Amino acid sequence: MLTIILKLLLIFLPSSLQSDADSPVLDQDKFEVDNKTIPWEIKDVVVEALAYFPELAGVRIDFEFRDRIKGAVMQAQPRVLTLLVTGKENREYRIKITRELDLGDTILPIEKVPHDALVGWIGHELGHIMDYKERSTANMMHFGMRYIMSNKRLTEAEIAADTYAISCGMGHQIMTVKNFILNQEGFSEEYRSKIRDLYMSPGQILSLQEELENSDG
Repeated sequence: MLTIILKLLLIFLPSSLQSDADSPVLDQDKFEVDNKTIPWEIKDVVVEALAYFPELAGVRIDFEFRDRIKGAVMQAQPRVLTLLVTGKENREYRIKITRELDLGDTILPIEKVPHDALVGWIGHELGHIMDYKERSTANMMHFGMRYIMSNKRLTEAEIAADTYAISCGMGHQIMTVKNFILNQEGFSEEYRSKIRDLYMSPGQILSLQEELENSDG
């Protein structure tokens, strides 16, 4: 049980207590809008992605560059103090973003990722926040425990994030980022396998997009 609790705390741990591998990139120029702080280099794509999520207007979200994020390129989290102290209406979030992608022979700054793929990547993380913001603190803690203990629950969480984004009209962008990861040379096979196994496939994205379009019609 102690091991589970420690792992759960790591999901929501403040950045000041995390390892050097996940330390923030210092001296970031920040753009501020609608209670969001955004690194200047990606302000346009983040603002574009946010436009698909009017429900997140006024919600505090800090977009933060990281040198590395273990096992991921981006990661959305509630801020631990607001998770434990404030109600869900006043909860604050952060989205950690790897500063550069290591593609083997190439180091690609995150802002150089193709535009629609980067918008889709951000949109997926905003989909996580859409999921989190409706959960109570007790539900979030239970969710975190299931997330770290079960690949099935992890897959459900990732599919939920994609579903939120696609439902907001980002089907094209979510498809673009999936194809970018699966087809771009330089990503490790381990990472590509994770994307194939745990996330919505391109075929599932198309099916959901068509289903939503037909229901709107």
